[in-house]
Amino acid sequence: MRKVNELTTLKMVEEFLENHELSFLYVSTPECSTCHAILPKLRELLDHYPLIHLGHIDACKVEEVAGKFLILTAPIMLFMIDQKEYLREDRYVRFDRLKEKLEQIYEMYTR
Repeated sequence: MRKVNELTTLKMVEEFLENHELSFLYVSTPECSTCHAILPKLRELLDHYPLIHLGHIDACKVEEVAGKFLILTAPIMLFMIDQKEYLREDRYVRFDRLKEKLEQIYEMYTR
């Protein structure tokens, strides 16, 4: 299963994005049961995309992340290429659609 990088400060988030061309940020809160259910599914999905690095942010510990990425709810998933957002999914994720979108972007990028 995909390794998760725990990002505990906004500086760590920014460095993570700078150091990885393909980044997937997963923002959650500790009391969110949906957040806990989605993360294992996301890790499993990302196993198919070896160039994508996964970072996890606890929005309660890194409160500034909400303002930086315009986050209004948790969980939120952001797929970034060269620090630019290409895909955003929130609370009610349909993994079949997420996989299709991710596949299209990943294929175009890796050609």
